[in-house]
Amino acid sequence: MSKKKKEVNISIFLDEAGKIKQIPVPNRTKIPVLTYLASKFEEDRIYNEKEINIIIDEWHTFGDYFILRRLLIDFQLLARTANGAEYWVVKNEDEKKPSDPDTDIIVIGSGFAGLAAAIEAAESGVSVQVLEKMMAPGGNSIISDGGIAAPGTSYQEEAGISDSPELMYQDMMAAGQGLNYPDLVKIVTEGAREAFLWSRDHLGVKYKERVDIFGGHSVPRCYTPETISGSDIIKRQLARLKELQVPIRLGIFVESLIQDQTGRVTGIRIIEGYRYGKLDQGVQKTMTAAKAVIVATGGFGSDVAFRQAQDPRLGSRMLSTNKPSATAEILKECIRIGANPVQLSHIQLGPWTSPDERGFGAGPLFGDYVVLPYGMIIDPDTCSRFVNELTDRNLLAQAILKQNHPVIGIADETAVQTAGWDLSRPLAKGVVRIYENLDELAESFGMDPIAIKVAVDRFNCLIQSGVDEDFQKPVLPGVAPLIRAPFYAMRIWPKVHHTMGGLQIDTSARVIHREQYAIPGLYAAGEVTGGIHGACRLGSCAVTECLVMGRIAGRKAAFEEAGR
Repeated sequence: MSKKKKEVNISIFLDEAGKIKQIPVPNRTKIPVLTYLASKFEEDRIYNEKEINIIIDEWHTFGDYFILRRLLIDFQLLARTANGAEYWVVKNEDEKKPSDPDTDIIVIGSGFAGLAAAIEAAESGVSVQVLEKMMAPGGNSIISDGGIAAPGTSYQEEAGISDSPELMYQDMMAAGQGLNYPDLVKIVTEGAREAFLWSRDHLGVKYKERVDIFGGHSVPRCYTPETISGSDIIKRQLARLKELQVPIRLGIFVESLIQDQTGRVTGIRIIEGYRYGKLDQGVQKTMTAAKAVIVATGGFGSDVAFRQAQDPRLGSRMLSTNKPSATAEILKECIRIGANPVQLSHIQLGPWTSPDERGFGAGPLFGDYVVLPYGMIIDPDTCSRFVNELTDRNLLAQAILKQNHPVIGIADETAVQTAGWDLSRPLAKGVVRIYENLDELAESFGMDPIAIKVAVDRFNCLIQSGVDEDFQKPVLPGVAPLIRAPFYAMRIWPKVHHTMGGLQIDTSARVIHREQYAIPGLYAAGEVTGGIHGACRLGSCAVTECLVMGRIAGRKAAFEEAGR
């Protein structure tokens, strides 16, 4: 039987200036399309024709009008206006030649690491563009508490705290169970103090006049912005980039990386005008970079399918502190071109979050800053402690999960006053509750009032003795027995918080190929990378890593020789 062929005429009408006018695309017409249809689009041949004749083989079909439309978009022959109208794209004679790059450096991602990289690159004298897929900058960084860890600061000196990069290195390696890449940890710990001072003195971030300790740190070395928000750092970074006239382009979805014949990353394919979750909107374009592309897209904590593939326990029932946009598409694209992924299954759970609110929420301020250092955690079924509250995040989260239900974090008025944090937000949300006595607290959570008093009395005895014989929790200066009403309590259950695994990088932030060489023209920094934290990230070390490695990526990329 002979194959029937159908000819579809798509007319293109020119205006008086010879430019192609907007035309209607066939409205939901069922058009079978051959798999070899793409070969019919020979751009140089059709740009100046008034008609395009597409020969369609009805016997080898694989789609309808939408497939045809997708191909037209893919070949950059069809685009959209801001209001959604479709129009044909024509290559003008005065268009930029492919050899003329759009910028020296493209930074993908606008969190701590990406903005730090962009600042360093721009201050080195090269042109930079920052791309963000969402319609606001900041990523997960902007919803964090903004805490940064650094040793050897004046804050520690004034508090009589002895610390060093070597001690911070030892703490990170211990928490990471020795799975950390030592050379990367050394770079981060040795650059931590300078990165902290850079954010304070160069960017103008205002920090609280205090130094805190979180689980796994040997000494207090953590500093928090005055508003207890990463938005303080992000705002200062954006202000500096505005001074440097670096554009922050929003609503840009990066589809793929572009390499030349040598394997060098020379640019990206994007969707401009992207709206989250709607890949069928926007205009496809290509961007080129003379020097490098820096990937700073964060982790994949909200990418349920990808994270569950790494750790089957982390399905959709496990909530995340991350924004929904914390997904793995750029990580997977880097892997596609040969980047080596490391330790992807090491995914950290935040052991101080509440199941009574979504996302990061307000509860961690109470859980992490009050309960863990100054209070206690109990199992509501047994009314007893079961863990050192100041152990590292990984061990604490695993201990909580073993209880198979949310646990209760308890503090008293003295603990809250000693911690010195404003709890009005978690109290207003009802995540943290106040009780006049332990009997009220026990009744609220369905616990035995006698058993809870026994547990609190035991904790108080250990605090007064100065040694936690039960779980070896450090007794910090200022810690007092839980005896002063009112009492504060919150349900605690871990949420996916940080992905320690990601792209392998070297100490220059260059992305490493699976054959163990640096991929030319490709850098990465921040949570999208792996190997720095090993099995467990210590609190406040993420901001440190982002600023240290982001700045290195920006500087190194700026001194790349164009096209080399």
